[in-house]
Amino acid sequence: MSRTELAPALCVSIHDVAPATWPQCELLLQAIHAVADVPVTLLVVPHYHRLPTGDGSHYHRLLEGRLVRGDELALHGYTHLDEAQRPRGLAERFTRQVYTRSEGEFLAIDQAEARRRLEAGLAWFAERGWPVEGFVAPAWLLGPDAWRALTEFSFRYTTTLRRFYLLPEREAMPTQSLVYTVGSAWRRGMSLGWNTFLCGALRNTPLVRLSLHPADADHPRIVRHFQVLLERLLPSRKAMTKAAFARLWAASLQQEGQANAAGPTAEAIGRSGRH
Repeated sequence: MSRTELAPALCVSIHDVAPATWPQCELLLQAIHAVADVPVTLLVVPHYHRLPTGDGSHYHRLLEGRLVRGDELALHGYTHLDEAQRPRGLAERFTRQVYTRSEGEFLAIDQAEARRRLEAGLAWFAERGWPVEGFVAPAWLLGPDAWRALTEFSFRYTTTLRRFYLLPEREAMPTQSLVYTVGSAWRRGMSLGWNTFLCGALRNTPLVRLSLHPADADHPRIVRHFQVLLERLLPSRKAMTKAAFARLWAASLQQEGQANAAGPTAEAIGRSGRH
């Protein structure tokens, strides 16, 4: 089975999952399940914006309930804050302070700091007995040092805005994510049009990703739009978590490699000898 022979898949994810954002995340989950009972990948931030969380027991029970339902919990940074040294130059300042709103946590840190944060995030998951197969950097941004640190760990996959990567090999699949920008009315309008177009443009791809953020829940037009996209996509695609897709894709690549290593079949050899 080659990459192009993968059955069409749909991965729905909710970013920035934390106690502070959970009420909005629950609204998004309700909106998703109003269309269909599909598995969702929840991108969890252990210490979101370094806000106090109390004992967190109720929130943790809610996340455990999502695991029981068949959802996935993935590591989404550690604080979701860019706490690296001050940016140098206008371009870096724009990327780190304007484009990412100072939330690109893994963009400018060095390898040691990236390793430390990944270790802390994995320890937080381990304390709760939760499995973790994926890592997604805040704002989908991984600097070179963070990439090097990431491959030291046993994550199965990571994603960026435009790629799905198997780890540690960094086998990449182009797959532009459907995502909304809700900071202003004109941005929301642009997002609606762009995602409608993109949904059509991706119709022949192995994977479509719908990536939602807590603030999306505050805008009824955005909510209804992603519900319509789900209604449009689900008849022709199987919904699954990102971890499930990574496993399927890795298996297909392994089968393809084994077939290539075995060489041509007897039938193919026979055909090649006919003139």
